[in-house]
Amino acid sequence: MPELSFSVEHAAVTPFAVVPMLSFTLRVANRPTDEAIHTAVVRCQIQLDVVQRQYNSEEAVKLRDLFGERDRWGSTLKSLLWTHVGVIIPSFTRETTVEMPVPCTFDFNVAATKYFYALADGEVPLTFLFSGSVFYQDAAGVLQVAPIPWDREAKFRLPVKVWKGLMDHYYPNLAWLALRRDIFERLYRFKVARGIPTWEQTMEEATRV
Repeated sequence: MPELSFSVEHAAVTPFAVVPMLSFTLRVANRPTDEAIHTAVVRCQIQLDVVQRQYNSEEAVKLRDLFGERDRWGSTLKSLLWTHVGVIIPSFTRETTVEMPVPCTFDFNVAATKYFYALADGEVPLTFLFSGSVFYQDAAGVLQVAPIPWDREAKFRLPVKVWKGLMDHYYPNLAWLALRRDIFERLYRFKVARGIPTWEQTMEEATRV
C-alpha cells in the first residue's frame, strides 16, 4: 500500500491568472519506491502558524483588528485557517513534483488578508495538512484505491514579499473593501450630491465630514 509524504519547496506568483494566484511547488514521495502510483486526488488545508514568528510594534498595531491589544496575545494569538485547495497528482514512481495553485483574495473582510497586510517583512510560517485518495497498482497489476492518512503535513515559510508582490502585481496601488449595500448607497448619494468625480476623492471628502 502506498505511503505518501509531502514537502513544499517553493512559492511564486502566477502572473496571468483570472484571480491573484500563488503557485506552491509540492514534492510527493512514495514508499515502497518501486510501486506505481496511477493518480492521487489530494485535498489540502493551509494554516497560518501566527504564533511561530515575532512582530514589531507597527505590525502589532495593524494586528489589533485580529488579536486585540498585545498584552492579550497570550490567549488570542492562535493559528488561522488560510484556505482549502485541491490538486491532482498524475502517475509517478518513487517521487514527483507538481504545482499547487492557491487563489488569494485582497478582501479585507477575510482574516488571512488582514494578517498578510499587517506584516512588514520576514516570513509567514505555514502548515499544509493533506488528505484525499491515492490510486495505485498492486503486485498483480490490479488498480486499487487507498486513503491518504490525515497525519500527512508539510511546513513552509512563505516570504511576506511574495504575497505583497502578488497583490502589487494584480492590484497596483489599490486595495479592495466590500461594503454593505446601504452604506454604499449613502456614499454614492454623497458623491453625486457634491459632484465628486472619483471614489478616492469621495472617501477623502467623507472622512473630513
